[in-house]
Amino acid sequence: MSRETASQTAGPFVHIGLLPEAAGGASPFARATAGPRLWTDDTPGARLVIEGQVIDGEGQPLTDVLVELWQSDAAFSGWGRSATAAGTGLYRFETLEPQAAFVSLFILARGINLGLHTRLYFEDRPAANAADPVLRRLTPERRATLLARPLAPGHYRFDIRLQGEGETVFFDL
Repeated sequence: MSRETASQTAGPFVHIGLLPEAAGGASPFARATAGPRLWTDDTPGARLVIEGQVIDGEGQPLTDVLVELWQSDAAFSGWGRSATAAGTGLYRFETLEPQAAFVSLFILARGINLGLHTRLYFEDRPAANAADPVLRRLTPERRATLLARPLAPGHYRFDIRLQGEGETVFFDL
């Protein structure tokens, strides 16, 4: 019988392996501060921008986090990775409006043993949110941590709080 390997945090250099341009190397990924575009010009559907900050337990933005976005429905499937920007902790995605009620997010950061799974729902879709079985199980306070607020048509803000008051709901998958 083999033993389980001890957990390790991602460490302070995770960004070098996943975004080597942060250490002066070439990267196969879109530069995070610009945010990946998950569609091509001929892909049908309404365009969305999703952006926000990743915030620690003391309310400070984290500048060395990777946020991955996954979405899949009958009309479109997409995946992208965005690193938080130096100084601001902002991440950004350009994607298409999902038919599903949510998009999935995965957060990788130093000090986190396993990546964090969460969902982003859209605050301005009350009927879809009311019908979602995951949101219905949460208290209104916890539900609010999963709602992206509209800044303008097709532009949403979703801050991810890793700890403390208003901590984002994370899922064990």
